[in-house]
Amino acid sequence: METAIVSNRMLGLIALYDLQTPFFNNVLDEISDEDAHNRLNTKANHVAWLAGSLVQQRFDLAEMFGATGHKQAAYDLFKENKGIQEGVTYPSLESYKKDWARITPICREALAKATDEKLNSMFEMPGMQFPFFDMITFSMYREANCIGQIALYRRLLGYGAMKYM
Repeated sequence: METAIVSNRMLGLIALYDLQTPFFNNVLDEISDEDAHNRLNTKANHVAWLAGSLVQQRFDLAEMFGATGHKQAAYDLFKENKGIQEGVTYPSLESYKKDWARITPICREALAKATDEKLNSMFEMPGMQFPFFDMITFSMYREANCIGQIALYRRLLGYGAMKYM
């Protein structure tokens, strides 16, 4: 694989991307699919939704940066930033892990090749717009936030703490 020359602006974000990549599998380790759907009698998003939304986020980022034609197996459950749906059984955590492994190198390469022109161009969504660089920054923050939520769920569900190695 050809090594891309990474924009200096992207170095820190790529470092976060690489740091968080193994955390996804680590935080899901040993959680049963039954427990992954347990909302602990709250309205909070459960582990299965959090994990699937993280996978979808990487697929969406890859597409925004030119790696088109890739979809996660659970695309219909998460497309267009769809929120958690009541009464739906989400896919297994193993399914998400497979899609994470599939999209991660594709997305990383697309992000690493991002030009300053693309990073400065505007990302638009209803009612707001901001530079693509800010979108990536928010996405890296959200990854860390969701992994942290799953890490808390681990403990609340009686699992051991997430391993970092």
